[in-house]
Amino acid sequence: MLFGKTILITGVASGIGARTAELAGHLGADVIGVDVREPPQALASFIRGDISNAAGVAEIVQQLPKHIDALANVAGLSGNTGIVATLAVNFYGLRALTEAVAPRLREGGAVVNVASIAGYGWRANLERAKTLTAIEGFPGIESLAAKHGLKDDEGYPLSKELLLLWTMRAAHEPLFKERGIRVNAVSPGPVETPILRQFRAVLGDERVDNDITRVGRAGTSADIAPAILFLCSDGARWINGTNLATDGGLEASINASVLGF
Repeated sequence: MLFGKTILITGVASGIGARTAELAGHLGADVIGVDVREPPQALASFIRGDISNAAGVAEIVQQLPKHIDALANVAGLSGNTGIVATLAVNFYGLRALTEAVAPRLREGGAVVNVASIAGYGWRANLERAKTLTAIEGFPGIESLAAKHGLKDDEGYPLSKELLLLWTMRAAHEPLFKERGIRVNAVSPGPVETPILRQFRAVLGDERVDNDITRVGRAGTSADIAPAILFLCSDGARWINGTNLATDGGLEASINASVLGF
């Protein structure tokens, strides 16, 4: 279902992005990779780019072909660099790239955002999420954080809360809906990637170890990549505005604890 398709994948230099690009190639797709670092594997095309600012996004888009079948937004920061950089890459930059790429996506194409179980609290923080996702373009994140009393240790979960809410909203925005472009997300739990140690530093060993214990093991990039590519494919043509928990059952376990069933 991916043979001959062109898929734009960010974050291809390591972790989930690297595995997604590799698998997409094996399945017959032409991969355009984007990262701030050179990927270890050969790709059909690679763009060295930075989505943390508007100029960086514009430079990436200028180098893209006119027709793309799917966009997989995998690039992200763990939160260890502070809330400004984390929100810039994980949400505002991701959104800016997606909106800029949308006119190049074919009718019936797909956008897949890599969110996280860390964004689980979007419902409890709905008003904050609504306010921050309503801000268009690239805001001054430092002043935004000060205005809303946002702290560095909130950066990662907050960025994923915003991403999950925006995924559902974007699925019904004219930019995507009028051309049948599906917008979905996948939410991994802890995954054995090069930045898992950073997540431990940000979220704490107790939180990460508890999540792993709930499902028996940490995930791997090979567990997540197939879910991303399924949502990129025509096999998911009737799935839109959905968050696919790709976490070994972690969200189900948390729901049981939180909701008491």
